[in-house]
Amino acid sequence: MSNPSKAFECHWQASRWLLAGYLLTLIVALLALVLAALPLWAQLLGGMFALLHAAWVVPRQILLVSPQAFTGLRHDAAGWQLFNAALGWQVVQLRPSSLALPLVVVLHFRLAGECRVRGLCIPCDALKHDQHRRLRLQLKFSRRRWAALK
Repeated sequence: MSNPSKAFECHWQASRWLLAGYLLTLIVALLALVLAALPLWAQLLGGMFALLHAAWVVPRQILLVSPQAFTGLRHDAAGWQLFNAALGWQVVQLRPSSLALPLVVVLHFRLAGECRVRGLCIPCDALKHDQHRRLRLQLKFSRRRWAALK
């Protein structure tokens, strides 16, 4: 798995599990605001922020319909790259806090030229079973996976 001449590439789709989990969390947050002993203006403000967050996150991170949504990962001799429709393949540095678990892969990464660390969740239902397993193995056993960007 760690042969640098052998390229690895995968593309994922929207996850029903991730959407269900997000919507359940949103409903619980809105219900907590309604049941909390807060003034009406604070409840409305909190609800507005929760819905604005959903409007931003759902197309970009969950449904993957936005051109800025990352939908592919590639590893080759040039290093790690993420794909989005707006900018194509972009070089990234994976962070050591990334996780590769059987049900979900959580990528923490930094784009070239940025200081901000971003996160990406790839549940097992977003990829075919073999592709998800290969992705987990690639992340666990790749040499220099945390190497700094060039």
